[in-house]
Amino acid sequence: MPMTIKSSAFANQSRLPRHYTGDGEDVSPPLSWSDIPKGTKELALVVDDPDAPTAEPWVHWLVYGIPPEAGALPEGLPDGGKLSEPSGALQGVNSWGEVGCRGPAPPKGHGVHHYHFKLFALDAPLPVGPGAKKNVLLANMQGHVLGEADLVGTYDR
Repeated sequence: MPMTIKSSAFANQSRLPRHYTGDGEDVSPPLSWSDIPKGTKELALVVDDPDAPTAEPWVHWLVYGIPPEAGALPEGLPDGGKLSEPSGALQGVNSWGEVGCRGPAPPKGHGVHHYHFKLFALDAPLPVGPGAKKNVLLANMQGHVLGEADLVGTYDR
């Protein structure tokens, strides 16, 4: 079975509830996963918006160092580099220059944006500390990805 990622707050390819956006409480949604590949040592999550009117996808959230046995991320994780739940997990820098999660806030009238919650199963821990940027994570993940899953939420204003 391929690895999967899902949320109890929204279905794949459906609209993200306002609660999780910049128009609402702007908290991280609950996520869970299954069928992690054998040999996984760490999981990493990259949440970005390829529909943003920027040269690169807009980064909303980076979480890495997630223990494979964790199975989930709860709703409303606090900002900051080190998380207590799940133990050992770290957060990176989003496109606002902050460490933690920021929800969808697309430009008004720009149409529907697609927010990709990409989970990566890695065969080795990433040698990066808290506050890493997406390009650093991706460079360190090269050659270590055992599996990948994608959950897409949509939002527009």
